[in-house]
Parts: sequence; structure tokens; C-alpha cells
Amino acid sequence: MNDIAEKHDIIKSIGVESALEQLAEESAELTHAALKLSRALRGVNPTPISTSDAVLALREEVNDVLLCVSVLESALGSLRSDNIMSNKLMRWKQRLNDSHGGER
Repeated sequence: MNDIAEKHDIIKSIGVESALEQLAEESAELTHAALKLSRALRGVNPTPISTSDAVLALREEVNDVLLCVSVLESALGSLRSDNIMSNKLMRWKQRLNDSHGGER
């Protein structure tokens, strides 16, 4: 069986609604992993996990989210847009420039 068929089987088995719930749960876990890594890197509010373990946890959660998105795309079509990403990147950069008086 190929990846596309497996993704369709997941949607057929649990439905789009449950796949969306799974995405929400994995997104929350990604948030937690990002916060843990931030704490590990900053060192101000120490966490018992090492930076390398925090990076591994972040990688795991990023891939869980990407997998959920991929499964959902098999039912909903593409959820990604290079145009949207490009616009958001430009806005982010502009906010940084604005907040630093154009120094960057």
C-alpha cells in the first residue's frame, strides 16, 4: 500500500473531524515542545531535559503535525500555500524592521 492509500484509509476509518482533533492535539504537543526548548536554550527558567533532548522532542512533534496535515490534505486538498507563506514572511520581516527602527 502506498502513502496516499494509507492516508485515505485513515480518513475513511476515523473521519475528517477526528483527524482535525488529532491535529489540534499534536499542535498542542508541538507548542509544549517549543516552549521546553526555549526554556532549555534560555536557561532562565530551567527544565530538567537537555537541549538536545528538547530538540529531538520538537522534531518529533513537528513531524506529528506535518503528518496530520498530510492526512487531512488527502481529504481536503492542499492546505499549504507558498503565496500565503511568502506574505507572512514579509509581514514578519516588516514587523522586525519596524520594531528596530529599520536597523535590520
